[in-house]
Amino acid sequence: MRTWFGPDEAEEFEAAKDLLVRRCVAWAEERGQPVDGLLLSAAVDARHESRDGRLAYWDDAGISFFLLRYVPYAVTASREELDLGPEVLRTYLHYLDVTGLRDPRGATLAEAEEIIAGLRASYEAALDDPTLRGLATFWAHTALDQGVDLTVPGAFERFKRDLDNGRVPYDEQVLEKIMQNRIVHGGIGEERAFPQPPVSLPPASELAEAAERSRTVQRLIKLTDWVGKDGRALTDAGNLRVADALEVSALLGTGEDRLTVRSATDLPQLNLLLAWARKLRLTRISKGRLLRVAKAAPLLRDPEALWRRAFEVLPELGQVVTMPVATWRPEPVLAEVFDEILPDVLNTMYGLDEMPVIRLEETVWLACQEYFVLDQEDDRLRDLWRREAARDLGRMFEVLSDLGAVELTRGPADPLYTSDLDHDDQLLPPDAVERLRTALAEPDLPLARLTPLGVRGVRERLLAEGRDAPLLGELATAPPAELLGVLAQHYPPEDAVAELRGWLARPGQDLERLLQAVRDCPFRTRAGAMLRVLADALPSERRLLHDLRHDPVLGPVVWTQLIDAGELEPGSLSERENLLMGAESFLSVLELAGPEGLVEQLKRMGGGDPSEFVEAILASGHPDVVGLRELRELVAEPLRRTARHPLRLVPTRPPGARGRRKKRKR
Repeated sequence: MRTWFGPDEAEEFEAAKDLLVRRCVAWAEERGQPVDGLLLSAAVDARHESRDGRLAYWDDAGISFFLLRYVPYAVTASREELDLGPEVLRTYLHYLDVTGLRDPRGATLAEAEEIIAGLRASYEAALDDPTLRGLATFWAHTALDQGVDLTVPGAFERFKRDLDNGRVPYDEQVLEKIMQNRIVHGGIGEERAFPQPPVSLPPASELAEAAERSRTVQRLIKLTDWVGKDGRALTDAGNLRVADALEVSALLGTGEDRLTVRSATDLPQLNLLLAWARKLRLTRISKGRLLRVAKAAPLLRDPEALWRRAFEVLPELGQVVTMPVATWRPEPVLAEVFDEILPDVLNTMYGLDEMPVIRLEETVWLACQEYFVLDQEDDRLRDLWRREAARDLGRMFEVLSDLGAVELTRGPADPLYTSDLDHDDQLLPPDAVERLRTALAEPDLPLARLTPLGVRGVRERLLAEGRDAPLLGELATAPPAELLGVLAQHYPPEDAVAELRGWLARPGQDLERLLQAVRDCPFRTRAGAMLRVLADALPSERRLLHDLRHDPVLGPVVWTQLIDAGELEPGSLSERENLLMGAESFLSVLELAGPEGLVEQLKRMGGGDPSEFVEAILASGHPDVVGLRELRELVAEPLRRTARHPLRLVPTRPPGARGRRKKRKR
């Protein structure tokens, strides 16, 4: 049972959604908890269509989005059914919790219940506002209001004909508002982002000390102190007087105090710091004077908080980070897209060691060409702009270095950065590939890497954008089942080893607790993935699987993995063990392909009546009680009926199944 699927895994996702909804409905009905298949399906869709796509990750933002935006926009049902939204979501989150599917990096069950309770009034108000609906939902609700039963085949087509012929009344003002929202906001769909690799960070105390040492942080504090409570006079053009500019440049150590200039605007480093201070609300301009903002005092006393804010607003300072050249363009190419380029560059560097700056220069120039129409320009002018963008990228790295977000060094490039130049799917044009091939062969190249402060800053921004950005150590106290589930889906093997060892190092957290979590898992495919993580991450415990051969619960999973690894001969299993392993296989197919898929596979097996084989599996004593019940109700009984009445089963597409857009974003 996976809880994450790529945008191109539409069929796999639909099968998992059907399984999840089916199991949750049965679980809830057994306990008398509020449940509704349509709303459950919508909850799964909402997370799959989100930026990160994690079905079992729910936090404040995700809960609020689902209740206040997704349901009103995308779900068509009676108001009585829609009113169940908060309670159905609560049931679903409770099910994720008790089955070990919950992503522990999201809200706890108690936190989620509190969030849901706090949104009830807002949810009702959202349902009352028809302008929050999507276009399709608006027309579907209009049909419901006209008494159209949308479950009747052809009903909506007849409604549409009546609508086209002007026989259906509707609220034109609401429709106009919905269309405006669609044009401005483009619906509620989010573009899927690439998963990020797990990263590690030093202790918080070291990060705080690094922020305090930041050259930019120290300069911003000194600059604000220099402005003073009385402020500094400005020229009629709104700039510092030259004498004051040279004085504060000397104080800040920018090296610009030795320059001969006619205006303070000729000092680029000082101009950047002045703009940065104003953006941070450390200073302000009023009545011809540069003034210190009194309310900024707490921020100035907290270098770490000041660093975070300075990093956060840096993308907004492209106009002063870049430098113009003498062409007809009013400003540098990079300045116009700086707020897009800077985060993309930092995302590219995230989780990597030293990266050749020249490699980033080419990808940045490629991105700039996507923003601007340059095809008809003179080649010499295009080359000038490319060099201008490369120069401004270097300036950007100098600014990041002064801030303490990037470390700049020199040396040879890692072969990794030349290994893809000959790939058939290479996005860079031939001239860029040749430039890179030549430049990357040099032994002394400018290299850049994120510092721990930079890694933390990028990670916090990624999390704020709703992206998955794992941190080694963040699962140190996670429940065993949730730990193994996240490691199996989101962590590369080497990082899973580190995270698992960190978890085991804590008092009271041992291997037996992890094994019990695998035993308790109600999904065969997930149990197998969890056990595989343990076996792969603990090489010193390679005997683990062999030691578990006779475990009454884990045995079928263990035999399957040992045979797949070539460490166990199928002929060494007893007749009963072979039957249990067969049951393990077909219960896994039931999860992955659904009842129809399993029936089709059974029919293709040959060698006897498939219903007899199913009966043997049901009597095998396999420990998966839930799976065996589904096998009996959804597979065995239909097979018995078709045996009495030999009608061919025709697999149908699950209700609500549909394709998924293939979108990715770095």
